[in-house]
Amino acid sequence: MRPQQWLKNSFVFVGIFFGHAWSDLFLITQVAAMAVAFSLLSSAIYIINDLTDRESDRNHPTKQHRPLAAGTVGVGVAISLAVVLLMLSLVLGLWVSQAGLLILLGYAFMNLAYSFKLKHVVLLDVFIIAAGFLLRILAGTVGVGIPPSQWLVLCSLMLTLFLGFAKRRAEIITLQEGKAEYRRVLAYYSPILLDKMITVTAACVLMSYGLYTMSPETIRVHQTENLIYTLPFVMYAIFRYIFLLHHRGKGGEPSRDLMRDPHILISVVGWMALTFWLIR
Repeated sequence: MRPQQWLKNSFVFVGIFFGHAWSDLFLITQVAAMAVAFSLLSSAIYIINDLTDRESDRNHPTKQHRPLAAGTVGVGVAISLAVVLLMLSLVLGLWVSQAGLLILLGYAFMNLAYSFKLKHVVLLDVFIIAAGFLLRILAGTVGVGIPPSQWLVLCSLMLTLFLGFAKRRAEIITLQEGKAEYRRVLAYYSPILLDKMITVTAACVLMSYGLYTMSPETIRVHQTENLIYTLPFVMYAIFRYIFLLHHRGKGGEPSRDLMRDPHILISVVGWMALTFWLIR
């Protein structure tokens, strides 16, 4: 189920944070329910993905220890658990709203297509991962009746593309000669190609976020012109992540790496604290 990956579902709370809705208890309950629904659904997808990848995972230096690849959990048990998690997720989504249910279904179908076919399509594989994060943001905005900010959607798209390309680069360096045996799409990537994409998406993250903080609409909604002063936290976190990718061999597991590096943690906490103080 990979509960350590549930950190990704914090994207669901973006709408509450920037929509000034943190005092609406019912809305917070709905968003929390969507976060739980995404956690259950993503765990079901992980199980299905592990089922389809169990042969190739046996050739991976770390993923060979996953229960299905190692043979410590049977296929029948895994399928049953995935179905239960999927049904619980959809029930929660329907409780929140029909829009929430449709977003969850869209996420499920997209990831099933990814697991069985699209993960082998170069570039599209990373864009699908990024689309999953956008659906999380929409679940916490459109799914509960909060209008989404187009600027924040763009920032999130660029950020998740950046992390996705960084993850592919880390996998290539880790697996080296055996990269195509584990993940066929890695045969089409190279460190040089990925470095170019990482550079472009990192620049787009900083540019789009900077423009968001200075947007007249942002200033009107948050009643402050000072959000631009949160940009250095974002810059430092991005640059630190690139440093870890190139000099510390990190990036293969973004959720784990983001939580274990004190520099990035302090940057995130500082960004959140200053942002909340400015828009409260």
